[in-house]
Amino acid sequence: MKSILYILSIFAFTCWFTSCSQTIKVDNKLDTQPSITPNYSGVTIPPNIAPLNFKLNEPYQAARAVCSYGTTHVEVDASDNQFYIPKDAWKKLLNEARGATIQITIYTQKNDKWTQYADFPIHIAAENIDSHLAYRLIEPGYEIWNQMGIYQRNLETYEQTAIYENKLSKGNCVNCHSFCMQDPDQMLFHLREGFSGTMIMQHGKVEKLNTKTKETLSSLTYPAWHPSGKFVAFSVNNILQGFHTNNLNRVEVFDTASDVVVYDVERHEVVTTPLLFGKNAFETFPTFSPDGKQLYFSSASAVAMPDSFAQVRYNLCSIAFDPQTRTFGSVVDTLFHANKAGKSVSFPRVSPKGDQLMYTLSDYGNFSIWHREADLWMVDLQTGAHTNLEILNSEEVESYHAWSNNGRWVVFSSRRIDGLYTRPYIAYIDAKGTAHKPFLLPQERVDYYDRLMKSYNIPEFIRGEVSTKGRVIALKAQEKGTDIKFVKQ
Repeated sequence: MKSILYILSIFAFTCWFTSCSQTIKVDNKLDTQPSITPNYSGVTIPPNIAPLNFKLNEPYQAARAVCSYGTTHVEVDASDNQFYIPKDAWKKLLNEARGATIQITIYTQKNDKWTQYADFPIHIAAENIDSHLAYRLIEPGYEIWNQMGIYQRNLETYEQTAIYENKLSKGNCVNCHSFCMQDPDQMLFHLREGFSGTMIMQHGKVEKLNTKTKETLSSLTYPAWHPSGKFVAFSVNNILQGFHTNNLNRVEVFDTASDVVVYDVERHEVVTTPLLFGKNAFETFPTFSPDGKQLYFSSASAVAMPDSFAQVRYNLCSIAFDPQTRTFGSVVDTLFHANKAGKSVSFPRVSPKGDQLMYTLSDYGNFSIWHREADLWMVDLQTGAHTNLEILNSEEVESYHAWSNNGRWVVFSSRRIDGLYTRPYIAYIDAKGTAHKPFLLPQERVDYYDRLMKSYNIPEFIRGEVSTKGRVIALKAQEKGTDIKFVKQ
């Protein structure tokens, strides 16, 4: 129902609020905004996001929220200790306010008197966000698990569905999902232990790969698709995990050795170069440029591990790649000597236009998702200028991140709420490359994150719903699979 807000000044701090449901006499007007959870005040959101339901952080007898843009108003009375914003009315409001700002006005009743708070804004970007978000849900300790899976969430609603759950393959580990250019029809992930292998799905075809070769350290690990869909860059890692007893960074994950290779999807072959494959350096977290001609990665000088785990620091590097000949450049370029600054780079991710690269910066190591000091940074690939994305960062961990297809949105993982569980936050990146205040992935119930005993892992935007059914993947996983070959260049 469309409501109309009339405020008639009677005298100082006294007015009347009239709606189609009831008339409220406002006894007091405040200059301060209300305290709400999640804190959506001043955030920038896409015009196709689900309603941002929220609650007030103070007691009240009754409460009302009015969302306004121009002559359009959406009125919501608090129910079950939160504001449930009607989906259709919200969608209409955001469509009208695309590229502008809506105002939220809160009224609360205490001791039979009504108070009006100062409005708080929510900015509506002109650009849409990809319709879905994919992620893994897992217990936050990572040392044990019972049930885990890879899921997809419709960002325009609250619907979450499973892409694959490990109950389909005897409770094994499921990890490292990746999509080609946010395409839900081109995806891969690993199965570990039971039915182990890499499951790769392209346009309805499901294939199982056995990716350990005698030449490589391990099975293929951290993936990144080539934009053509014909290649996937992987690291191969000897990974160890430890647990601190007197350190705020509870979990430590580190490599004793690692290399970077490129997998040819059509030929089932792995190629690399001595510049990415040897004992003198640890290379990991590869990612391609949008034109597919440059391969970015993290690289550190090899040191004795685990003795020197707190001294290993990764630089941001790149090397040319020719997809026609499957060959690499003759020089590794170092874009950021992070080790000279006493820092370490992980998770480089290039924007779809190829002009910006976002990365995680921490004190040491490469697996920064448990490092409280880990923050998000951006480098302008044209000027070489590095920027601390302070508006995205907190006192807790900010780590894994991914771009939307149009380059206007990023999603990243953060432990800012409680220091333990990782939740996904979304932020707008404008045409100048400036980041705006992020918002927590909205849920229908505000207490959803309080009740969910799992962390969000590897959030990735996708441009639609993954249609391949989990049971189809599980049946293919039971087959022997295709062995890949290591090819010397």
